[in-house]
This record gives sequence, structure tokens and C-alpha cells, in this order.
Amino acid sequence: MTAPRVSRRAVAALFLERQWLDRPRGRRLTARSLGDFAAQTCGVQIDSVNVVDRAHQLTLWSRFGEYDRARLERLIYGQRVLFEYLSHVACLVSARDLPLHRAIMDDTPRRFDARHRGWRRRNEALIDAVARAVEERGPLGNADFERPRGKGRGGWWNWKPATHALDYLLKAGSIGVHSRVHFHKRYASMPRVLPGFADTPPLPLEQAMRERMLRSLAAIGAASVDDLRQYWTWPQWKAPAQRAALDALVAEGRVSELRVEGEARPWYARTADLAALSRAGRRRAPSAGTTLLSPFDSFLWHRERVHRLWGYFYRIEIYVPGHKRQHGYYSLPILHDGQLLGRVDLKSHRERGVLEARHVHFERWFAAGEPPPLVSWGRVDPDAAIAGLGDALRSLARHVGVTRVRVARTTPPRYRAVLSRIVD
Repeated sequence: MTAPRVSRRAVAALFLERQWLDRPRGRRLTARSLGDFAAQTCGVQIDSVNVVDRAHQLTLWSRFGEYDRARLERLIYGQRVLFEYLSHVACLVSARDLPLHRAIMDDTPRRFDARHRGWRRRNEALIDAVARAVEERGPLGNADFERPRGKGRGGWWNWKPATHALDYLLKAGSIGVHSRVHFHKRYASMPRVLPGFADTPPLPLEQAMRERMLRSLAAIGAASVDDLRQYWTWPQWKAPAQRAALDALVAEGRVSELRVEGEARPWYARTADLAALSRAGRRRAPSAGTTLLSPFDSFLWHRERVHRLWGYFYRIEIYVPGHKRQHGYYSLPILHDGQLLGRVDLKSHRERGVLEARHVHFERWFAAGEPPPLVSWGRVDPDAAIAGLGDALRSLARHVGVTRVRVARTTPPRYRAVLSRIVD
């Protein structure tokens, strides 16, 4: 059977839809929509950087606009619509996917023994003691296992090994994140974190790994092998085993091979999504609205994919020395009507009540009034794009609890005055 031929435009349009960016800031946050979003994208990444807002808060704002933060906390840590585990890296995942994650939890001892030979045996007493302490006295945080100052070597706990034990126990499903205080994790036993945990049987491991691949394909629409490798990254899945699972799904007819415009190697999609890809390719516009994306957004988990489809190069510059940064410490991509037309280096000054756009850097094609370099749905109206960016900045300012937006610099400089007027 000849592999279907698919345009970049179709792939990009379906990707935006599956990432819930077809209507940026256009949905309502409810228990159902939150669970659906986390399940369909395979997780909402968590990160401790708080230059603008926490990563998961930004990702959710990009889809749901301004929402009640207290309600989100209740949905996660009260109603347990989501729970903290790993998929790409540390994420909030949907509680409805517990059977899949339990399979990975149950396989953790085997993986640890293969990768960290002898670690569990050498630290068995410590692991058991940490598990017992969390069971009996939880919720507990890392600080509860620190050695008191001035105590020398006395006492049971040594902070670093105890932290490793907590990490292992979390991955193994013995404990979970019960809550966070000032973003610090507080651990409790998993049955206390998820009351239905003990009664939820895991999927067989092979089935769970196949499901992981199908979920990744559903989340991004159509994918290269490299896209699949970079999307759901934990636990590590060695290339030969991953390839064997993909080939088996193709042989069964659940996944289809594709030929994507401009790509020499085959791409893949769930067979059930071929009709959706065809519809996506006929759309006049794949997305309507403007938002900013967290550097840790699932849309950017594999940045090379975004570069291949949009011609948009993005790098997180937090760890780049200041004099080598091109766009700023914490730049957020600008998405407008399905096009990535620039980025904003942002910082929240809560004590001053200001969201500072330290540098708004537009892509050269946009600044020159040219068509987008790769996927395109027609001319981008620059006035509408600047107005949309201004609206997104004002919305984000309100969401992080500040009253003003200050535009310090734009590239090209001619946009600073008009953008400043819009956000004033």
C-alpha cells in the first residue's frame, strides 16, 4: 500500500489543534477540560522557574486565558483531577491515566537496578525508613529529612541520600505529591494522594508502552520517529524497542506510514487520524487568536519539530551566559493565528505591579512584511498581530496579579510606540 502524501500545512494545522492552540486563551477551565487537556497532550510540564509565572500556570493560561488560581489548586490537590508524575519530564498528568502510569511505576525497581546497579540494595534501609516516615507522618517535604544544623554526623538522615530515596519512591508509586507549600513538594503515601490507587490495576507493561506511543501520536497528530522519541521522554525507551513497537502498530493497522512534504524519511500517524489530517490540510486557518507560550509548553517539547514546520528557531536561554543571549533570559514565543511571529523576554515585577516586556523581538519575515517561511495560511495582518500581542500581554499581566505592562524595547524599534499605546 502506498503511503499517503501529506502537506506540511496539514501536519502543522493538526498539531495546533491537538495541542489546544486552535483557540488560544479561548476555552473555559473546568474539571473536565483540565483533565482532557492533560490527557490529550500527555502532561503539563512543571518547572520551578518563576520569572513570569510557573510553567504549568503559563501553559494553562495559553489555552484557558485568565482562570481562578485557587480553583486550579483545588482541582489538582483537592479533587485530584491531575497528579504529579513524569511523562516528558516532571508533569501534571491526568488521574484517569493512572493504569498506564501504574505500569511504569511497577517497572521502576527493574529499571533502577539496570541503570543504578546495586543502589537499591545499598540503600534498602534508608528507602524503607523514608517510606515509613512518609506513611506515618506525611505529608512531609525534603526539609523534613535534612540533618539539623550543628548536629555533625549524628542522626539518621543525610539530606542528599534521603532526597534520592524520595525520588525513587515517587517514581515507583510508593509515594506521591500530596500538596505544595511555596512550591515545595509535600509527600504522602499514594493511597492518600489518590484514594483509588490501590484498587486501580496497572496495564501490562508492553500494552502501556504501546499506549504511550499511540498517545504521543494523538497529541502531535503526525510525527517522525525523532518526534516520538523527544515527546514522551520518560522513562527512557531505547530506540530498537521503540522502533519494534512502532513497526508492530503499523503491521496491525493502528498506525500508518506517511510521506510528508519536504521530508525524506517516513512520518507516522494513527490510522484513525488520517481523516483529521486531510481535513486539517483543507482549513483556511488553523488557529484564531494570540497567545504567548511557556518555554516548557508541550508544543515546544521537541523544538526541532517546530523549526521544521514553521522555520522558527527557539532556544531556552536561561542557562546561556548573559552576553551570549540573543533574545533574553526568559523569552516566550508569540503565536498569532497559527504563526510564530516573534518572542517576548518577560519579567513580572510583582512588588512594583509591572509586567515588563524587556525585549519584543519579531521574526524578520514579519518585520519585513513578507510571507511566513514555511507553513502559511495567507498574509499576516501586522496591525491585527500587534493588537493581539497587546491584548495577550494585558491578559497575562492581570493573570499574574500586576496592573501595568511596560514595553522596554522592540526589534524592529518602530513597533515600541504602537505596542506601548496598546498596552497602556
